[in-house]
Parts: sequence; C-alpha cells; structure tokens
Amino acid sequence: MYFDDYVPGTVSTLRSDTVSEGSIIEFARQFDPQEFHVNAAAAARGPYGAVIASGWHTCAMAGHAMVTGYLAAESSLPAPGVDEVRFHAPVRAGDTLTWRATVLDARPSRSNPTRGIVRTLVEAVNQNGSLALSLTAVNLIRRGLTASP
Repeated sequence: MYFDDYVPGTVSTLRSDTVSEGSIIEFARQFDPQEFHVNAAAAARGPYGAVIASGWHTCAMAGHAMVTGYLAAESSLPAPGVDEVRFHAPVRAGDTLTWRATVLDARPSRSNPTRGIVRTLVEAVNQNGSLALSLTAVNLIRRGLTASP
C-alpha cells in the first residue's frame, strides 16, 4: 500500500489481541512500575480490583497493530507523531482487544512530493464492545507507482 491507497473514510479491522496478566506485569515492571500494574495484591485493594495494563502498554499494542496490519513496509516512513491519546476504559487480564483504523484524512506533503501525510483514528475495543483506547496516528507514507489513481 502506498499513499493513494489510504482513502479517507476507509475503516479497517487490523487484528485482535488477548492480554495476559503476565504481559501486563512484564511491560509495567520495565516501563510503568506503578503498584496497580505490577502488584496483584495491591491492585486487588485498589479502584479496579485487579491489575490493569498501563496505558503505555496499550499504546505499544496499538503501534504493533498498526505496523502488522495497516502500514506497509515498502511505503511507511518514520512517523511525526500521535495526537489525542485517550484511555477510555482499563485493560484487564483476559481482555481481547480488537484494533480498528479509520482513515481521517490524507494529503500530499507540501515539502516533499514523494510522500503524503495520513491521519488515522486508531481504536481498541474490548470483547464487551467498550472502547479502551483511541488515538490519532500521523504517518508519512511514500507515494508509489503501484498506488491507485
């Protein structure tokens, strides 16, 4: 896929991931060692009643879903950023998150005609239909000869 293949309004389901307590604790020990992420006994006494995933863990999973299900190796360039990250509901051990990407807009780069800028709403919905995460990804995408007109 190249820039012209990212059509505003297109919605794609990228993948589903089931989150384990082990992965929550492993990520948090390294990157966000707050008690409610790493200590099951302390988390049980907290507001969520169990360990919950760090929001940064959920963002990392969003990045994985984007790279493996949305961005193409031949056209994806380093991203300039992410906007509007929101943690809507806690991610718990056993949750299955389904990742969805909606192309918000796509415009050719003003400074480099060989690429375009694609803004995408990325959402994680759990098995109960609750929105867990939303963010707006901003990606630089190569324009290519194989792209649709």
